[in-house]
Amino acid sequence: MIHDKTLDQWQHSHPLIADLVRLQPTTWFNPGLAPTAQALGDVPLTLADVDDASARLERFASYIASAFPQTAVSKGIIESPLLPLAQVQAALCAEAQVPVQGALWLKADNLLPISGSIKARGGIYEVLKHAEDLALAAGILQPGDDYASLDSDRARAFFGQYSVAVGSTGNLGLSIGIMSARLGFKASVHMSADARQWKKDRLRSCGVEVIEYASDYSVAVEQGRQQAEADPRCHFVDDENSINLFLGYAVAARRLQRQLEAAGIRVDAEHPLFVYLPCGVGGGPGGVAFGLKQIFADAVHCVFAEPTHSPCMLLGVYTGLHEQVSVYDFGIDNRTAADGLAVGRPSGFVGRSMQRLIDGYYTVPDEQLYRQLAQLEAIEGHRLEPSALAGLPGFLRVTGERQGYRQRLGLSAQRLANATHLVWGTGGSMVPDDEMQAYLAQGRTLLAGH
Repeated sequence: MIHDKTLDQWQHSHPLIADLVRLQPTTWFNPGLAPTAQALGDVPLTLADVDDASARLERFASYIASAFPQTAVSKGIIESPLLPLAQVQAALCAEAQVPVQGALWLKADNLLPISGSIKARGGIYEVLKHAEDLALAAGILQPGDDYASLDSDRARAFFGQYSVAVGSTGNLGLSIGIMSARLGFKASVHMSADARQWKKDRLRSCGVEVIEYASDYSVAVEQGRQQAEADPRCHFVDDENSINLFLGYAVAARRLQRQLEAAGIRVDAEHPLFVYLPCGVGGGPGGVAFGLKQIFADAVHCVFAEPTHSPCMLLGVYTGLHEQVSVYDFGIDNRTAADGLAVGRPSGFVGRSMQRLIDGYYTVPDEQLYRQLAQLEAIEGHRLEPSALAGLPGFLRVTGERQGYRQRLGLSAQRLANATHLVWGTGGSMVPDDEMQAYLAQGRTLLAGH
């Protein structure tokens, strides 16, 4: 029995579960989608909270520029470029034998400095917020101070009295660990079995304690939580429920707004924006989607992408069970090359808060991630890790949908022709060259036999 129903009963009441259990690529457009003005009431946050988070990152910019010289050119602002994908869009449309509609772009969070992934947004923000709270309370900082003063032996000695812990499949651990250790915190990252070895090695080289588990992400998170509960001076970064992580990701929306304007891209009812976000536990894509909905309202359509072997958010929202259900409950193994998305149980906070704001969800097999990884590198020259490719096929799922979604939203052929499709490239620039070459070799082999 699965939550008081047999598998047959689940498949009868929720027919897509049959495809999920068979690990078939699946697309579900959300019939519960509501007008943004109405659905934003489900989220216990506002645009003012996002702007407050943005202002905090501005205050820390001088510290970041000092502590991480690679950010000096951006004056300590951690941001990624917006890049056109016209050539790969044409290739994928030709492969699918469909016409090109709208324009495809990449939000290249794989190029974010310090930790090389979208987690540099939420993860680094949460550590900085905690550091600011401690420093202001102790008088190490005063309102109006230049935060570059935190890049000092005095500040590091102060933060050394405290510790930061997190459970992670890899990229969140990198951002939390690198920033915490640089500030002077005692940092520990609880990592699941599917985390890449190079990520563990990188953390240890930065002075971060890495605790490894033979089990998956959920166990790593629970162990990190227990460590923090036993130590009043330990701050636990809760990837499943953290408001601060969520807000750090949401800051991306305001910055993207400026980038779109600079590129001459309109976003309104007649020029819709579709955003495809790889999803693990849900915090990163949820935060970004929340920020985008605050700014663009019904003109933006956010779609979450997951591996076929780890469809936890789709399963949680589709069944209405959210964090009460795991992919394991349905016999899905949660084993995927997309290690950053290898999560068996979704965030209940994100699932419930965002369930009327997300347009749809879809799953992608690992083989397609590898093929697209090789295609993107060959055609456009961009190198992403497998999990970051989950967003790339999203535009084809939307333009080819047959569930009545486009009709329901009034997405006419003309509006789709005017659309901007944005793939959120969540990570990849820190992948060691030998590992990236192995990814590319696997992708090229699959392309040759496709």
